[in-house]
Amino acid sequence: MTALLLDQVSVNYHNRCVIDRLDWQAEEGKIYSIIGPNGCGKSTLLKAISGQLKPAGGSILLEGKPIGAYSRRSLARQLSMLQQSQDKLPDMTVRTLVGYGRFPHKPAWAGQRKEDEAIVDWALAQTGTWMFADRKLSALSGGERQRVWIALALAQKPRLLLLDEPTTYLDVSHQWEIMELISDINRKHGMTIIMVLHDMNHAAAYSDEIMMMSKGKVYASGSPEDTITEHSLGEVFGVKGRIERDPVNQRLSCLVTGLLPNKEQAQTAEKIYVH
Repeated sequence: MTALLLDQVSVNYHNRCVIDRLDWQAEEGKIYSIIGPNGCGKSTLLKAISGQLKPAGGSILLEGKPIGAYSRRSLARQLSMLQQSQDKLPDMTVRTLVGYGRFPHKPAWAGQRKEDEAIVDWALAQTGTWMFADRKLSALSGGERQRVWIALALAQKPRLLLLDEPTTYLDVSHQWEIMELISDINRKHGMTIIMVLHDMNHAAAYSDEIMMMSKGKVYASGSPEDTITEHSLGEVFGVKGRIERDPVNQRLSCLVTGLLPNKEQAQTAEKIYVH
């Protein structure tokens, strides 16, 4: 079943067309990654899907209903978005912050309910953050904080989870821990996940499908094998590379081996074998 449908979507940002008549759809229960060079419109597209930016044209349908037809509260019950960075840490404990994820589900007059407390406990357990639930955010490491923000998003109990660069500013081990957590959430709960990523290895290893963007449009969309290719690496990123498959877990990985001086040479880059 289609969870999200984008039909001829255009988005302007700072009086500039960033997304240009883009068509795309996401099916329920899959992990999607959006990749592409800086400035191609990845984060802008995620903001449009989440309702933060209004499209200049076209339509965005969530569960068959236009995004604009949802109230803010009802939309927050359907989707949750984790921003690329959190500029200022709130002065509160982990448990208190994660509890804010229950606001879309509570009547305006309601205080903390037992069912909300149970879901907060569930979100903390799912993300491995329950052991420091009573600590302040400022006392946590970068990887721990990112898990807390994901717990906050989970506490909303969304059908669709949007993640903008979820591994930014984390060291290598914490990056892979977060990617494993995202995969685990999808596998256990069937949650549809759409994330913007810079790291093509993360996208190739953890995505069911990838959308590769270039200049505000979809350059390619499909399986990792179909989207991350010799041709697309050259055309979109201007690089040469090698694609390999891990013999143990069968995940794809991409090794960039050099720059292409110009676009024309991308057409004749050496062949990349998918093992």
